[in-house]
Amino acid sequence: MKGLELSKAFYEEYGKPMLREKFAEVLPYMAMGLTGSGSECYGYDDEVSRDHDFEPGFCIFLPGEDVVDRRTAFLLERAYDGLPKEYMGIARGGIRPVGGARHGVFRTAEFFENKLGSPDGSLSVSQWLTIPEYALAEAVNGEIFEDVYGEVTKIRSAVSFYPEDIMKKKLAGHLLLMGQAGQYNYQRCIRHGETAAAQMAVYEFAKSAMAVIFLLNGTYQPYYKWGFRAMRELPLLSLLAPLLEYLITTDNSDELSEQKYQVMEGIASDVIEVLMKRGWTKAICGDLEKHAYSVNDQIQDAALRNMHVLAAV
Repeated sequence: MKGLELSKAFYEEYGKPMLREKFAEVLPYMAMGLTGSGSECYGYDDEVSRDHDFEPGFCIFLPGEDVVDRRTAFLLERAYDGLPKEYMGIARGGIRPVGGARHGVFRTAEFFENKLGSPDGSLSVSQWLTIPEYALAEAVNGEIFEDVYGEVTKIRSAVSFYPEDIMKKKLAGHLLLMGQAGQYNYQRCIRHGETAAAQMAVYEFAKSAMAVIFLLNGTYQPYYKWGFRAMRELPLLSLLAPLLEYLITTDNSDELSEQKYQVMEGIASDVIEVLMKRGWTKAICGDLEKHAYSVNDQIQDAALRNMHVLAAV
C-alpha cells in the first residue's frame, strides 16, 4: 500500500471518528489530508522509502486563533497523538529532530508561510521568481481529504501553477541555458579536450531541458531526486526522459560525443515544435537562444519582460 493510501485509510478508520466525536464544533473549520514533504505525498514511495519518515498519519489544518483558539489546537494535538501507535503493521513515529513534523496539527497560515513565504498564497512577482519550484510542488501535492472551510483548497488553487507571464519568463531562461550548454558549449568543450567540462555542459542541458518540459506540461517539478520519476508520467514529451538519462550516464569519448550532440539537437527540435504549435515563439530556426528571446518578447508585463532573460532561473 502506498503512503497516501495508508494515510487516507488511517484517517477514515481512526482520524475522522475521533474528530467527529471530540471536535464536532470546530470540524467545519478544519481541513484534513496529506501534503508537503516526502515521496508519499507524490505517490513515489516504495520499499526503499520506508527507511525513514514513513508512517500512518495525516495533516489537520486549522485557520487562525480568531476562529480556532489555542486551547482547542492543543487539545487536537493531544487527541491526534492519542491515535493508535501502529496501523497495518506500521508504527507511528514521534517528531524527528531533523525535518520537523510532517503529520499532525498545523495552522494553515504557518504551513503555507513555511512553504511559500506567504500565509495565504498571494505572491509578488519577486516571490514567484525566487521560490524554489520544489517548495511550490510541496504546497499543492498529495490530497486534501476534506475541507469544508475551504481555506486550504483556496490557497492551493491560487498557487496551482505559475501565472502565464512568470511561466514564460522561466521558460525563456531555461531555453537560453539549454541552447548555451547543449548547442554551443558542449562541442567547444569536446574540441578543447575538456571531457569533464563537456559532461558538465550535458548536465546543464539536461537540467534545463527537464525544467522546460515541466513548464510545457503546466506542472511543478518536484525535488530533483524525483525529477525523472515525475517526468516519465507527464503527458507531453515524457519520451525524452530516457534520452536525457542516456546523456548524463554516458561518457564523452570520440565515439559518443557526436551522437550525444545529435541527441541534444533532437531534444531541442522536439521542444521547439511544441513552442511553435502553441504560438509561444515567432522564431523560425533550430537555435534555442533565438526562441528564448522570442518567448520573452511575448511577456505582457513590461517590467517583467524587460528584466534579464535569466532573471527567473
